[in-house]
Amino acid sequence: MTTDDQTPALISGERSISYAQLDLRARRAAGALREFGLGAGDRLALLMRNDFAYFEAMRAATLLNAVSVPLNWHLTAGELKRILDHSGALAMVAHSDLLSSELLEACGSLKPVCVATPPELREAYGLPENAPPEGIPLWRDWIRGYPPWTDEPAGPGDNLFYTSGTSGDPKGVSRISAPPAAVAEVARRSVRAWGLSGGGIRALVTGPLYHSAPNAYANLVLRTGGLLVMQPRFDAEELLRLVVAHRITHLYMTPTMFARLLSLPRRIRSRFDPGSLRHVSHGAAPCPPELKRRMLDWWGDVLVDYYAMTETGILTTCDSRQWRAHPGSVGKAAEGIDLRIAAADGSQAPAGKTGEICVRSSLTPYVSYHRADDETRRMRRGDYMATGDLGYLANDGYLYITGRKTDMVISGGVNIYPAEIEAALAACPGIGDSAVFGVPDPDFGERLVAVLQRDDKADSPDAKSVHEFLVQKLARFKVPREIHFHPELPREDTGKIRKRLLKAEYLRRLA
Repeated sequence: MTTDDQTPALISGERSISYAQLDLRARRAAGALREFGLGAGDRLALLMRNDFAYFEAMRAATLLNAVSVPLNWHLTAGELKRILDHSGALAMVAHSDLLSSELLEACGSLKPVCVATPPELREAYGLPENAPPEGIPLWRDWIRGYPPWTDEPAGPGDNLFYTSGTSGDPKGVSRISAPPAAVAEVARRSVRAWGLSGGGIRALVTGPLYHSAPNAYANLVLRTGGLLVMQPRFDAEELLRLVVAHRITHLYMTPTMFARLLSLPRRIRSRFDPGSLRHVSHGAAPCPPELKRRMLDWWGDVLVDYYAMTETGILTTCDSRQWRAHPGSVGKAAEGIDLRIAAADGSQAPAGKTGEICVRSSLTPYVSYHRADDETRRMRRGDYMATGDLGYLANDGYLYITGRKTDMVISGGVNIYPAEIEAALAACPGIGDSAVFGVPDPDFGERLVAVLQRDDKADSPDAKSVHEFLVQKLARFKVPREIHFHPELPREDTGKIRKRLLKAEYLRRLA
């Protein structure tokens, strides 16, 4: 990024910004934030949907050697306050519609700055145009009054990401003590996994920047000098239009987005020519094999699966050719990654046996959870760290993920992995989304419950027909004893189902 580069950097709706403009605004923002008192090691909270100001603020924090704290804007004011207090954030940059009076009252001494919510985001989320809260600086006008910051950062910049909390309370993932060489290695692995080497990159991202993977993807696109198009909110038909209109070469997606694309009427899909696409990365959740096959038949061998975690970055990759030979796998360990499957007693599980996936790399010794020493110790497995995911390594080194350790259900003394059941449900006619979890049962310890969302573009199945479908696909002990339907399953913007909320809602009804 240079101050004289007029190459387009970002596009959102009808707006665009060049690399020169982005650099100038970021440097002015650094000066403004420094006047606010932000310095090396201080935390800057970001409460925004995907917007130009997000990148300006992150870059400004990097210039000051400060730490960005991306916040999930879906959280309540109380949840946000807990993260703000826990992170020790000194200041916060937020979209105007997210700066509620309740949140402002909870901010205490934290200094807020307001970003006017842009028109394409207001339209996508059905938001009225609202005035910024009185007495709070307006980002655009505020930074304009400061000269550009001229000092260069000491490193690539740090982020303090709080995990999504889909299966537990969010934890702040810290890699601040990692040496620059280890951080650079993570970036190189990501560039290779996401196909971001070489020129002519025209990428589109629709996942939220408060999650580590879309955030890293977007920033690496900019680091390569590529064009980044931001879709304000995922819409399947609009995504296809944007790919064609901007001749997109690279996409970052999730399996849920694939399902939405495939649910479009054939007449709409047939109008889309995927010829410009060179590399479509997908992650965040396991991709059911049947869903992957249908996407490969439509888009060709441009799909690349990857497995990663906020704490470590990319762990494995699996291109289309590899996946066809090893359906259901997420690939082999990436360069510099050592994978180990831990049995229940802590020993190394043999090939083909399911256990907890553990990882070792040059980065893992430096990963910790911010102000949570007990959590940090719990994830250590000697030289390795536990991912919390369950899976197995085949004899040829390909990794298969069977579920999340916290999701595993023990019913009648048998371990059951909901991800396997959800993969079967993905092939059930008329089912759009599913979430399977265990609840207490007096006879079996736990019993399986499935909450389903119908695909309104197909014949609507009932619980009996779903049960009959599953008994043809799974052993009977894996078939949920209860099947319920929900108009729309709650999800993170990455596509991950907020299963913990569904389970809590179910248990409340029983109480």
